Amino acid sequence: MPGAAHHISDALVRVASSGAIGVGVAAALLVAVRMLAPPAERGKLRLPIALLCLHVAVLLARLPLDPASPLHRALSVVGLFFLLTALGRAAFLLVVDLILGVRLGRPLSRIIRDIFQGLVYAGAVLITLRAAGVEPGSLLTTSALLTAVIGLSLQETLGNLFAGLAIQAQQPFEVGDWIQIEPDPRLIGQVIEINWRATKVLTNDQIELTIPNGTLAKSTIRNFTKPTATARRTIEVRGPHDVSPRVVEQALLDAAASAPGVLPAPPPFVLAARFEDNGIAYQLYFFTDDFARRDRVDSAVRQRIWFAFQRAGISIPVNTHAVRMADTSSEAHARSEAEARQRRLQSLRVVDFLAALPPPLLERLATLTKTCHYMVGEVVIRQGAVGHELFIVQSGEVSVVVGREGGSTAEVARLGPGKFFGEMSLMTGEPRSATIQAVSDCELVKVDKEAFHEILAAAPDVAEKITEVFAARQSAIDENVSVRRARADAEEARTVALVEKIRQFFSL
Repeated sequence: MPGAAHHISDALVRVASSGAIGVGVAAALLVAVRMLAPPAERGKLRLPIALLCLHVAVLLARLPLDPASPLHRALSVVGLFFLLTALGRAAFLLVVDLILGVRLGRPLSRIIRDIFQGLVYAGAVLITLRAAGVEPGSLLTTSALLTAVIGLSLQETLGNLFAGLAIQAQQPFEVGDWIQIEPDPRLIGQVIEINWRATKVLTNDQIELTIPNGTLAKSTIRNFTKPTATARRTIEVRGPHDVSPRVVEQALLDAAASAPGVLPAPPPFVLAARFEDNGIAYQLYFFTDDFARRDRVDSAVRQRIWFAFQRAGISIPVNTHAVRMADTSSEAHARSEAEARQRRLQSLRVVDFLAALPPPLLERLATLTKTCHYMVGEVVIRQGAVGHELFIVQSGEVSVVVGREGGSTAEVARLGPGKFFGEMSLMTGEPRSATIQAVSDCELVKVDKEAFHEILAAAPDVAEKITEVFAARQSAIDENVSVRRARADAEEARTVALVEKIRQFFSL
């Protein structure tokens, strides 16, 4: 093997010393890299081009010198070094970055590239020393003490190097993975680089952490990207003691189901964690594949929990040791309830078939109904679902979405304050004919079957008046459809007549 190495180095020295041949080989390699490399990678050619230019400059500088002079020989050695490094760098770019990169489907890691490139440069140095008449083996043998000193001083650096090689071999994480070092939540970030000395991690605060590979090799690493990008998240919420855990669990599941970033599978689930002085602690578990936006996903879930609890009449318990100053008198409560009831009454009056109710019954219905809050993006009702509630938009806006054949959907209308939906489900029990989704934070007045049943039971004759209103509305709809159909038929007849006239005029 040593003999083969000597032959290879001698051959390289002869090629480099031949001037035109060495420059031609280097230029050919550079042209090949220039043609094969993508535009973003062509900037790497600057170093080998600069080295080749230095080699040519050295060749030109030694032309007027006596070949036997020491300066001529020194310039020849320097020029040889420049040419060998240019050849090595160009060959490295061609073989490692282009050929191996294409075959592997991805570029080699930074640390592997640095090691290969270091070996190439070390080979260039050894060949240059041999061409200068210095035997590298004897040089290393005579400097054993220097080698020992350098080895001791580079002990930590070499440890990081070998730790980096172990990371590349085992691949506990790769560039792009989200990892956590130790249990410290501040040390969670995305791997952006793995080099021969350290690994760089970028946190959500856009802080770059440089962690020595030796430290990583001794630490416990949590990888949130492997084996899959799906990560489980946990949110703890407290519910009151006097509300059934089943009710709280369903409200939490409804909140998670509509939050952006939460995966439908695996499905979210809820555990009753423990009993506390101020309530029951529940843990909501859900999954997301967008770990980079995990804080935003958690925030969206918490917001929807508040809205879901408000609709279900669930209050989030406060600390029992907290002192709250509030007007809890019966007068204040009655005043607040009266204001809310008056707002609901105004919303009920805009519904055409409810206008047939006598004022006392309408006021009673306002007492039996309640106001529900929905967050933007939440679904109020789904097409095809069974429901027995009428909703009146008190504030905000909702979207009416209808499903089509093939699974596509289309928005057919938007309803603002004073508009209502769900009347057919309330009156006849028909399945929902469309999906209603909040496009802004909404307040909706909900009239359920039980409340309306009480009103009809108190005044059975009102049902006939409501039926008359429904019949009149349906007649108006049918008449509108008939008018549109007649217009369409007339338009079609005019089109046919016009086509016939054109054909007659041109004798077609």
